[in-house]
Amino acid sequence: MSDNAVKFLSRPITPQPGLPLRVAAYSRIAEAIRTKLLPPGSLLPTETELGVMMDVSRTVIREALMLLEEDGLTRARRGVGRFVADSLPRIGIERIRPFDQLLGGAEQNLQVRRVAAERQPASEFVAPGVGVEPDVDCWLWESVLIRDGEPIAHLQEHIPATPEDTPELTAAVDGPASSSLGASTLLEVLSGLPGQQLGPGECEISLSTVGPSRAKLLALRPSDPVLVLTQYVRRAGSPYYLAKCLVAAKAGHLSVIQSS
Repeated sequence: MSDNAVKFLSRPITPQPGLPLRVAAYSRIAEAIRTKLLPPGSLLPTETELGVMMDVSRTVIREALMLLEEDGLTRARRGVGRFVADSLPRIGIERIRPFDQLLGGAEQNLQVRRVAAERQPASEFVAPGVGVEPDVDCWLWESVLIRDGEPIAHLQEHIPATPEDTPELTAAVDGPASSSLGASTLLEVLSGLPGQQLGPGECEISLSTVGPSRAKLLALRPSDPVLVLTQYVRRAGSPYYLAKCLVAAKAGHLSVIQSS
């Protein structure tokens, strides 16, 4: 194992509200695998070694390793140890990531066309998702995701417009200033700002029809079905980011990795 991998894995895990230690340990090891600090096919450290590195119990590590194996990131060889899988499953909506990255893929050309970027009072639906009272000002970014020239999804993203936000964040999400950011989703911008510790999050999945206004943006009929992905992301343990993404059937399948 490389020195960089040891250094990365040896950072102590800081408990977060609502995030079990086994999930935090899973995320740390999974990130090392995804970034190839732990290369495909390489031997993982033992449960005891990983526990010492992350300053958690062996039981926590064992549960994290079970999740990694269930998700196809590792494989076990009896009497030898656990290895990083030779090929990794595609990341799906089980991880907090911008929807343009989820729907684009490595070999597909996906563009973000922003429809709106403005402050507006939070609705009854938006307010609890971003941790404010109804009618408090929030930022709204509305975008159409276009893949290979075809609109495949409509995205609305919300965060609170609070005074305690950093100047960098205010400049990034402000309507006029945001035009200089190019084709980006709001979550992508937030993830790139210094000091942003986002998570945990969850994504709700439902079905609906696209409706007349969004049908025009997606070149669909109002009665056409869409997959509705509603994403909630916390910051410092509190509700912070809410997104609703309507995905047309022409976008193809989405990957969801399940664990018991």
